Amino acid sequence: MMTKESMISQMRKKGLKMTPQRLAIIDVLIEQADSHPGASLIFKKAKKRKKSLSLSTTYATLNEFSRHGIIKMLQFDKMEDRYDGNLEEHINLICERCKKILDYNVPINVAPKRVMKKTGFSIKDTRLEYYGYCKDCYAKTKGGGKKRVKEKNG
Repeated sequence: MMTKESMISQMRKKGLKMTPQRLAIIDVLIEQADSHPGASLIFKKAKKRKKSLSLSTTYATLNEFSRHGIIKMLQFDKMEDRYDGNLEEHINLICERCKKILDYNVPINVAPKRVMKKTGFSIKDTRLEYYGYCKDCYAKTKGGGKKRVKEKNG
């Protein structure tokens, strides 16, 4: 789980400077961790804490945090990029209606080193996503006219 202390510790290990603007961004990332916020929401909320914060600084900081592995950037074609502080293996459940993103912890972890040893494939990053409807949107659309995915055993 992402904490302010763990993020600051990671920044120090990576040699990144601690600024008031970065602290404001970290605070918002922590508060909004369950919602996978986009840069516009992070900027809006962090600006309330640090008036001198600019949108370009927000984007630069988020990109730097992502580049250094402090957070994960989730890039999308049809919606704003979002940011995830959960670096553990998990599934992102993405609602196609309201764009909410929920984490679902994976009970089985596939070790990247094992994959590389067996296949020779060098893994840089992983991301597993399921698209559908969150509980609230599913109820509003009465299933959205889509068939439910049946679990396959075996």
